[in-house]
Amino acid sequence: CIKYNKIGSRNFIKRKGFSLNQKLKTSQIIYVSFMLFSIFFGAGNMIFPPALGQQAGTQAPWALLGFIITDAGLAVLGILAVVMAGSSMDSLVGKAGRKVGILLTAIIYLLLGPFFALPRTGAVSFEIGVVPFLPEGSSHFVPMLLYTAVFFGITYFFSLKPAKVVDVVGKFMTPVLLLSIGVIFVAAVFNPLGPMQDTAIVYENGPFIEGLLQGYLALDGFAALVFAIIVIDVFRDKGVTDHKQVVQYTAKVGIVAVVLLCLVYGALCFVGSQTSGMEAFANGGVLLNYAVYSLFGKWGNVILGIAMILACMTTSIGLTTAFGDYFTKLFPKLSYRTVVTVVTLFTWFVSNVGLDTLLDTVLPLLVVLYPLVIVLVLLSFFDRFWKGRTEVYAFSMLFSLFFSIFDGCKTAGISLGGLTEKVMQLPLASLGIGWVLPALIGFLIGISPIGRKIGEYVRNR
Repeated sequence: CIKYNKIGSRNFIKRKGFSLNQKLKTSQIIYVSFMLFSIFFGAGNMIFPPALGQQAGTQAPWALLGFIITDAGLAVLGILAVVMAGSSMDSLVGKAGRKVGILLTAIIYLLLGPFFALPRTGAVSFEIGVVPFLPEGSSHFVPMLLYTAVFFGITYFFSLKPAKVVDVVGKFMTPVLLLSIGVIFVAAVFNPLGPMQDTAIVYENGPFIEGLLQGYLALDGFAALVFAIIVIDVFRDKGVTDHKQVVQYTAKVGIVAVVLLCLVYGALCFVGSQTSGMEAFANGGVLLNYAVYSLFGKWGNVILGIAMILACMTTSIGLTTAFGDYFTKLFPKLSYRTVVTVVTLFTWFVSNVGLDTLLDTVLPLLVVLYPLVIVLVLLSFFDRFWKGRTEVYAFSMLFSLFFSIFDGCKTAGISLGGLTEKVMQLPLASLGIGWVLPALIGFLIGISPIGRKIGEYVRNR
């Protein structure tokens, strides 16, 4: 055991080639950045920007800006918040209290895992990558069953070998994905689908706010808290153990990933905006299928299919790996292989049965939980000012929850009568961020003497 408290020891370490603060090569940073981008860039990220472009038309840049803020922006802030707080999502979410932290973490993992996001990767990639090549009018049940079996079989293989994620995703999958989208964009530049026009769609709160709301639906704000452990583990495997260095490298790869996301979102939104003069498509996936068929014929659908399958595959691998890692730690008696096997089989089943019903059920819950995560992440960056006191986080999240529950009921089509109308009259409620004022009130209570006394009382019990 080498003692590192003397200058002589430092020199000995240097002579022997040891490094306590391993530095990464530029190529390694790029690989990890590509991995992070690919894991984030999934089904929703592929189909939301083009749909947003068609709906916004000439106002597409404003809508895209809003989307980037709540998607890529919150994603990077979430990862940084986890890394700064400790070594896992528990370190961040636990700031609101141990029991609250465990409950919220488990719910987020389940939503991003087998209950919603994971099944969606298989279902959406099938719709975009396979359906265009099936005989028109034929049943999709058996082909989808077989496709998702292969899709989640590959996910299972790579999830059992998480160390290979960086090599496969960073060196192969991501360049192919970027090249595919780049080809579509360049073709649209030189052979436009149509002129960018003012659309007949009138957003209640403007294209920028609509972009903000669409960014929430991409789920990357949740996913960031889950994916952070993958980034941390990759840095550790490469010899980066110093906490400050981990934070610095996370910031670097996060910036690169955001730049890549912005470029891809811009390209997809641009393609969508060229169809703003056409009849609205059912969703972004249908729009993209039309665009690439118009530009390249059936070969266009091949390009789009490859891009979509790769995007969904990398997200699926990342989510499954993170899910297995977390629940193995939560339930030590379960092996990692067992957890991954169960979640993969369950996900395969859900991706083929009742996904639309699942979406309708889960979306209101996402609306309820998203403000809690945003409040938690933002407060964590100023943690030193109140020395990590739990009551500051707890009151802020509790008050934001009060409003977000009503917002969730509104999304689910559940009316609470006059009470809902009164709550929706709160400042910023019409913009979809009515939880901001309640969260601020909760924050002020949390840092007040009353909040401190309540916190001390709870901690001493």
